[in-house]
Amino acid sequence: MSEQAPSRGFDVEALAAGILAGDRAQLARGITLVESALPAHEEAAAQLLERVLPSSGGSVRVGVTGIPGVGKSCLCEALGCRLTAAGRRVAVLAVDPSSPLSRGSILGDKTRMPRLSADPNAFIRPSPAGASLGGVARATREGIVLVEAAGYDTVLVETVGVGQSEAAVRGMVDFFLLLVLPGAGDELQGIKRGVMEMADALAVTKADGENLNRAELTRAEYSSALQYLAPVLDGWIAPVLVCSARSGAGIDELWQTVERHRAHAEQSGARARLRREQALAWMHALVSEGLEAGFRAEPRVAALLPEVEAQVSAGTLPPRAAARRLLAAFAPADL
Repeated sequence: MSEQAPSRGFDVEALAAGILAGDRAQLARGITLVESALPAHEEAAAQLLERVLPSSGGSVRVGVTGIPGVGKSCLCEALGCRLTAAGRRVAVLAVDPSSPLSRGSILGDKTRMPRLSADPNAFIRPSPAGASLGGVARATREGIVLVEAAGYDTVLVETVGVGQSEAAVRGMVDFFLLLVLPGAGDELQGIKRGVMEMADALAVTKADGENLNRAELTRAEYSSALQYLAPVLDGWIAPVLVCSARSGAGIDELWQTVERHRAHAEQSGARARLRREQALAWMHALVSEGLEAGFRAEPRVAALLPEVEAQVSAGTLPPRAAARRLLAAFAPADL
C-alpha cells in the first residue's frame, strides 16, 4: 500500500534526522512528501532535499528496463537478495504504470518481490508513473537522494516498459540495463535502436530449462547487433549476458559487470562528469516544469485557454498561432 498524503504541518528537521538515521518509516514519509503535487508541500520538500543532499550520492545507481513480462521485478529481487546477502543495503524504486483515465496505479511491485520485501537490508518503494515521460515517476530522482541519505548503497530503478523515452532513466543512473526475452527474431527488430544505444549491458532473462538454448542463441544475435552501435562510455563494450531469476544463474556475473563498469567510469572520470550533467539536467527539467505550472496558473491564460482550445479543436486556429496567443497572455506587459 502507498503512504498516505502528508499533513500540512511538517517538522522538516525531524524528518531529515530520521532519514539520516536510517528510519524506514521516516524515509517512506519523506518520499511521500517529495512525490506530493500539492503546492503546500513544495517548500517542505525542497527544504528536506537540501538538508539531506550532502549525505547522498554514494550509491551505485542501476536502471532496469525492458518490455512488460521480461521479468524486471523478478530480476531486481534476485539481484537484491544476492547483494543484501553480501552485506549491501539495497533500495528498489519501482515505477508502476498509471491509468490515463483514472490516474490510479496498482503499486503491486512489492507483491512481486516477496523475499526482498521481507529483507531488513532492503527498501522497496513503488510509485505511480503518472504522466511522466518514460514511465519514471516525477519524484524518482528525489527518491534516489533520500534513499542514499538513509544509507542505501545500491539503488535499483525499475521502469514501466521500454521505448526511446526511457532516456529519462538513463539520465538518473550510472548503469543502464536492458532486459530482453529469449528468442530474438522479430523482437530484435521491435526493440528501438535508441534504447539499445543507451544500454550499458543487455541481459537475456528466463535462461533456464527449455529456454536455455534459445537464450544463448539470443545472446549471440544481440551481440552481433551491438557491434554496429556506438558505445555509451568510451572504452566500454556493452556485454550481452544470460541470467535466470528463478535459478540464480548469471546473477553474480551481472553484478560483476556493474562493478567493472563502475571501476572503468571512475578511472576515466566519466562517472563524476555524468553525475554533474544529470544534476544540471534535473535542474532544467524542474525549471521547465515550474514554468508550465506558472503558465497554467496565470489568470489571463486561464481565461483565454478555453476559447483557444475550442478554436484549435474546430480547426479555425492553427496550433502555432494558438500557442503564440497564450504565450503573449502569459508574458509581462512590458516585454
